[in-house]
Amino acid sequence: MLRASAIAPDGSPVEQFVFEDRAVTWTGSEQVEAGIRIELELPPTDEPAWLVPGLFYGANRPESCTRIYPRYTTGRPDVDQMESSSWSFRADRCSTPAVFARGGGLLTAETSPLGQAGVGFAYRDGRPVVWLDFPYREEPLRYDGSETPAAPDVQTYRWSPGERVELSYREVDGPAVLRELAAPAADPGWVGVEEAAALAAEGLHRWHYKPDPPRLIETAAFDRDAFGDRGDRDAMHVSWVSGAPYAYALLRHGRRVGNDAYVQAAESVLDHIAGNLTPGGTYWAQWTAERGWATGWHPDRTRLHARTLADATLFMLRAGGRWAESARSNVAVAVRTQREDGAFPAAHHVETGDAVAWEGTAGMAWIPALVAAGEHEAARRAGEYYAAFDTWYGAPEDVDLAPTSEDGYAALMAFAALEDWDNARRAADWMLTFRYTYDVAFPTTTLLGMYGFRTRGADNASPANQHLHAFGLICLRELVALGRATGDDYYIRSARENLACFRQFIARADGDFDAYRGMASERYYQTDCFQAKGMLLTLSHAWSIGVLLLGCEDALELDLV
Repeated sequence: MLRASAIAPDGSPVEQFVFEDRAVTWTGSEQVEAGIRIELELPPTDEPAWLVPGLFYGANRPESCTRIYPRYTTGRPDVDQMESSSWSFRADRCSTPAVFARGGGLLTAETSPLGQAGVGFAYRDGRPVVWLDFPYREEPLRYDGSETPAAPDVQTYRWSPGERVELSYREVDGPAVLRELAAPAADPGWVGVEEAAALAAEGLHRWHYKPDPPRLIETAAFDRDAFGDRGDRDAMHVSWVSGAPYAYALLRHGRRVGNDAYVQAAESVLDHIAGNLTPGGTYWAQWTAERGWATGWHPDRTRLHARTLADATLFMLRAGGRWAESARSNVAVAVRTQREDGAFPAAHHVETGDAVAWEGTAGMAWIPALVAAGEHEAARRAGEYYAAFDTWYGAPEDVDLAPTSEDGYAALMAFAALEDWDNARRAADWMLTFRYTYDVAFPTTTLLGMYGFRTRGADNASPANQHLHAFGLICLRELVALGRATGDDYYIRSARENLACFRQFIARADGDFDAYRGMASERYYQTDCFQAKGMLLTLSHAWSIGVLLLGCEDALELDLV
């Protein structure tokens, strides 16, 4: 049942509006401040299964998650803990401006004649209720990326007597509608795939490679005059935000184009990682200039995150040769610690390799590495275990048990390695809910607005970490494999669109968007979170350049261009 209403800034109803289909007319004799809400009441259910693409997934935050960000609960609202049974958000937080629950949903566009749109939902009298706001309302709080709730952000429109507007929205059955929005679009890339690869390799080598000890530093500041080395993060994760995947990409590129300096640098980084195993037989999580080899970002200094270790293992196996032996040591630890039900630990002890945590699905990242190492039975049992999850969570080190786009990448890589195409399709469909299906409207006075950044094909990092990132390129190969195995071009188009998006904002020359040639940022601010909408994080990240290089090399090898 669709219902249209007008609401004042305080949420109270405003009369004298006339609703005819999607047209709204103010019939009062004076100006009034009001917003329009289009509300859909859905059938009764005990489990609403909320989905706001890229932004809200079920409860959105497991109860044991240590990172504080918006969470759905049925109890009393607790604004300090960001818990509520009713939520409203601005549309540009959404990878698609839509809201779904069990039984249906609503879809709109980012902008409207009344300003930026919004989405929302609540559970009332045993029924899910979803709505669209024109303009948006952010209630009961505004999430700015910190763990301190900001005041609600309530927007309204000033109506003049007799004013009439047409709103664009529609009722939809469910998330399958996202496929309709993936029609081919013009390529926004600033450079072609070959040039993007060349720029990324140069940037990775010029700004992130350091020879003593051999490492790819995690960040390098755009501003070399004001900050110089003091603005850089002289540390290297073995995967995730640096390390083996990107050294492997540089190695492939260097060999393909015959650049000995790139090959030597990549090999030395891989040697450095392979030559330093923990007492427990795994890789360390991170090298730091202050402490040498260390356990990463978790405050527990005995804990190694499984996904960080597993991805490093996978790419060391892909590199092969003298690096395979160290990778097999990691594989042996994973196999030894696998549970009877097929689960892998979410984290391992640095001294013993034993499991120190199980919650979440970070352990599924071991599956591709096990397949690459020939441990097919252990990988198969793990696949059966992780296939039972509806939402995957816990892949990155920095947001604890939040669901993230990176969990989608890990799931796709796992099921594609097993050639389990049914679950790979399910993983890809969930992963692609994080992918922007439209181009955000940036103010022309902002950097992203002035450069005309096109957001289609970029992923929101996570509900806790709301910015656009390029990490989806880590699984471009698997997304293409899925498309070819199933004959479904939707996945291949999505892979192309992802690569095209991040062939924007790879610096083409020193000074390009205030960066240096070959640099690429980690964060594109598409909404009001962390920084103002339209801003760009002025740090080059090893992984941002590295996944672009990897994606380009994979696209060339797979004849995707």
